[in-house]
Amino acid sequence: MSVALASSSTPNSMRQEPLRVMVVDDSVVIRGLIARWLEPEPDMVVAASLRTGLDAVNQIERVNPDVAVLDIEMPDLDGISALPLLLAKKRNLIIIMASTLTRRNAEISFKALSLGASDYIPKPESTREAGAAETFRHDLIQKIRHLGAKVRRAAPASSSPPLAPALDRPREARPAPPPVGQPQLVRRAFSTQAPRVLLIGSSTGGPQALMTLVTELGLVIDRFPVLITQHMPPTFTTILAEHLARVSRRPAHEALDGEVVRAGQIYLAPGGRHMRVVRHGAEAAIALDDGPPINFCKPAVDPMFISAIDVWQGGALAVVLTGMGSDGMRGGKEIVAAGGSVIAQDEASSVVWGMPGAAANAGICAAVLPLCQIAPKLIRLFSGDRS
Repeated sequence: MSVALASSSTPNSMRQEPLRVMVVDDSVVIRGLIARWLEPEPDMVVAASLRTGLDAVNQIERVNPDVAVLDIEMPDLDGISALPLLLAKKRNLIIIMASTLTRRNAEISFKALSLGASDYIPKPESTREAGAAETFRHDLIQKIRHLGAKVRRAAPASSSPPLAPALDRPREARPAPPPVGQPQLVRRAFSTQAPRVLLIGSSTGGPQALMTLVTELGLVIDRFPVLITQHMPPTFTTILAEHLARVSRRPAHEALDGEVVRAGQIYLAPGGRHMRVVRHGAEAAIALDDGPPINFCKPAVDPMFISAIDVWQGGALAVVLTGMGSDGMRGGKEIVAAGGSVIAQDEASSVVWGMPGAAANAGICAAVLPLCQIAPKLIRLFSGDRS
């Protein structure tokens, strides 16, 4: 049976109230676990705990959630079928898809992102594994908090459309001015050295942003290697690499330990392993390691950024895309200190302006751009522009 755990609040009330979370999962164990995790959090409350997607669709107007944690496999109506019905009833609802780490569920999660889901989270195979359960708890709370905060900053009647290719979004041709009272971000000059490698780091919202970006980067990929670290678990990175290859029409794959880095290729850090670059004679090679998480992430962006300095020095050009936390900021600082350059995605086009915001606020960026402007800028930089 469906159980409502908190009464609905007035939609136009002051936005100091806790985020209202609707948990939809046919497992009573998972529902109970999430409820216990969220109970101590002062900025969120479980508004409803429901067994099926059909329950969620029928009760969304009464529950009025800000965020829904939506399981994929459920009786009566599964998550991927419930997703568009929920968004039809509440366009600005934040939906986080939850699934186990199977290839089928990874594919469904990617489809959900294209249908309007905000993010996904892998469920542990067993909640009795302390490490896996703790990672799930930490990631879930952070995603709810950061994604929920974004929708609450938006106008009540508006919703954030999914990221789209640059040509479909001409209104973002110019960056929006900073809000009143916010200081202008410090910009550095671009490196005078020619870039020789493109490094990209991303997290929440990253899969959509990456696919938008690489669609326009063919001229760069053909002549230079592209290395990407996206915060993502195993299996999901396999699917992401396949999607990147499809939209870019260029070779893209999970990086292999020891393989030589060459132009014309997209190398994606595999889920669960950090990706670094090392010298291999006169060439660069991939080095994967199974070390502990860095910045709560594995793979993490900082190891890739920092290791690239030993190989390309001031020829490293880094891009920090949408994502929670500050991963990439420390590595970006070291890239700039070595003579390279950093570009960050701007706040308006980011799903979460954590990682790019940290880089921008650290004063290490030569440009902070809407997603639709990043590919054209990269093409100019790799073609010889230095400004």
